Amino acid sequence: MAGEPIITVTGNLTADPELKYVGSGTPVASFTVASTPRTFNRSTNEWEDGEAMFIRCSVWRDYAENVTESLSKGMRVIVTGRLQVRSYQRNDGSQGTSVEMQVDEVGPSLRYATAQVSKRAGNGGGNRGGNSGFGGGNNYGNQGGYSQGRASYDAPQGGSAGDPWGQAPAGGSSFDDNPPF
Repeated sequence: MAGEPIITVTGNLTADPELKYVGSGTPVASFTVASTPRTFNRSTNEWEDGEAMFIRCSVWRDYAENVTESLSKGMRVIVTGRLQVRSYQRNDGSQGTSVEMQVDEVGPSLRYATAQVSKRAGNGGGNRGGNSGFGGGNNYGNQGGYSQGRASYDAPQGGSAGDPWGQAPAGGSSFDDNPPF
């Protein structure tokens, strides 16, 4: 559809992406990104968290498989996509509305971490007509698509005083099993 709002959200995955197969076996991955604004309070000289926003995201086809193999709970990600509003009926009979993002691009944030990207042989480039909105998908040529490898996510050593993610927890990773959301 034309005219859908496109947004970019930076935040942390609240759980591992969940891969399911729908209809004729088409894979879809769903995940939630928590984005919490942080502001520096000059009077207390401390960082303060604002109200967290949780956005449900979905990605389709080969892209879905790449996401589930590459990303995991707690990782800081950057997600760009199209917002879609869905109406549904609750168990009590009342109507509800949800806002979800159909993902166009997702990857790890490299602001406070590193990642190793590896080429995935044989998936023909992009999402093959998936959800690009142009019918032909994101076609990056005939040399195979690229996926984010699950390889190293190394926390920087040290970090600046104003960097809430710069200090690695015990274990050496900047992504732990208990993110602050």
